[in-house]
Amino acid sequence: MTEVRAVAFDCDGVLADNDSSWQNIHELFGTDNSEMLARFLRKEVTDEEFVADDIRMWRAVQENIHRDDIMRCYSGVKLMPGARVVVQELQARGILVAIVSSGVDLLVGSIAHMLKVDDWVANGFEWDEDGWMTGPKPTLVDSHDKGAMVAKLARINGFEAATIVSVGDSGPDLSMMIPGSRFVGFNPARDRAAGDFEKAGVPVVESRDLRDIWEPIFGEHFPE
Repeated sequence: MTEVRAVAFDCDGVLADNDSSWQNIHELFGTDNSEMLARFLRKEVTDEEFVADDIRMWRAVQENIHRDDIMRCYSGVKLMPGARVVVQELQARGILVAIVSSGVDLLVGSIAHMLKVDDWVANGFEWDEDGWMTGPKPTLVDSHDKGAMVAKLARINGFEAATIVSVGDSGPDLSMMIPGSRFVGFNPARDRAAGDFEKAGVPVVESRDLRDIWEPIFGEHFPE
């Protein structure tokens, strides 16, 4: 089995035990973006258009939104079972651990800090000097082309694609699998995700314990 030099994780539903950091905000404001989400999954709208429409809905409920309002959305979000020990064991083996997420940077950054990962990138919002939301941040991670960030990670660190494994829970996460690299589907987020993983022929871990990715990556059980 090819040496693993880096593992790139999605965050929502993979390292963080939640469904979506964007949905957490919708739950706070009582808004429903299901119609726009369906259009987004069909690639009919861009990340920027999707986020702009989210903000429009939230501001219809609460015109001024503070960073603290958004942080409160994530107060109950926990790490996925096994996340901390998996990251620690990977790093103990000299493997770079990164998060490539199109989720909200306020949550992704806190997860990255808790797990002490080596690198991370996510999307989010612009704030004024007093912490009030001014609009969406320019998109850093294209949800349908997350591989651009994985390729950048490989280029910066001089890694061959064959030494990189990505882990995600949705169909768009398959875009993390740059040519020559590997992918593990973890805890498929929707029936559609399971179908996308099957079609792509990637190994799938159905459990919600991140230690179970160890076998498809390394061909062995997670060390106790």
